[in-house]
Amino acid sequence: MLLDILILAIGLATLILGGDVLVKGASRVALRFNVSPMIVGLTIVAFSTSAPELLVSLNAALKEAPDFAMGNVVGSNISNLSLVLGVACLFGYIPIHKGTAIRDWLVTMLASCLLLFFIWDGDLVFWEGAVLFSGLIIYLSFLLVKTKKDQVRLDITYDRKQDTRFEQSKDLFYIAIGGACLYFGSEWFIDSAQSLASGLGISERIIGLTVLALGTSLPELFTSVIAARKGETDLALGNLFGSNIFNILSILGITSMVHGLDVNEVIVNSDMIWMLILTLGILPLMLFRRRLGTVSGIILMTFYSLYIFMVLR
Repeated sequence: MLLDILILAIGLATLILGGDVLVKGASRVALRFNVSPMIVGLTIVAFSTSAPELLVSLNAALKEAPDFAMGNVVGSNISNLSLVLGVACLFGYIPIHKGTAIRDWLVTMLASCLLLFFIWDGDLVFWEGAVLFSGLIIYLSFLLVKTKKDQVRLDITYDRKQDTRFEQSKDLFYIAIGGACLYFGSEWFIDSAQSLASGLGISERIIGLTVLALGTSLPELFTSVIAARKGETDLALGNLFGSNIFNILSILGITSMVHGLDVNEVIVNSDMIWMLILTLGILPLMLFRRRLGTVSGIILMTFYSLYIFMVLR
């Protein structure tokens, strides 16, 4: 069992490293071809940072472990808006920009309700995945038009004057290494999680909702805490909503188009309801408060603790 935990940790670290390296390489290649920073931020960076979750869910589906795939997404969405946001609130105030927050909240809620409608019959098939992914394309197109005049700041730097053949080769190397890390990391992550579930006698649903979901949410947790400590919290709430939107529309959309998913009825009747209640519960916090602080953080973390208790009991 200790070996499974070690491989699980190595797989997670490899996944996170792969996503980070892929973002750097793919973004610089796009900028080299005169793709605007805004489009890079809305597409390449967004997709690449969701790559660990995508590879985990896709690999789980192909290995006939649908509870891992669904549990990873539903659990990650719950942890993003309760644990991650709650911890960020304890490190600094999260201001509420009502226009952006409500827009992203509305899309998150609609995507969650649509997902519940699709999986109510116990599966998620190709055409339903295609509808989810089409929703993502519509959402990104709307963002593209809405933010056309905005400046998008990327962490990736690119200086055309220093664009040598070595730099070009290095970016391609980053993409190759990032893709390899994502592939092997997801293999190790899923295989060790299956062994862990079997060894402990725990259902794949519980492992997916806790271990996998927490693991793939770690990048968001680290990013939010660092941003809160630096006082750069204006994007925190929007980023977490964006992550949840991508999890549903992109990850489950693509996964179910590649391989249909059988959905555990407990996820439908319990975990999805928890996710919807949490998403709905954040709305009054946004509407009646100008910012989220310590009290909101405690409420959100209490919600997450209660949810985990109900899952494990």
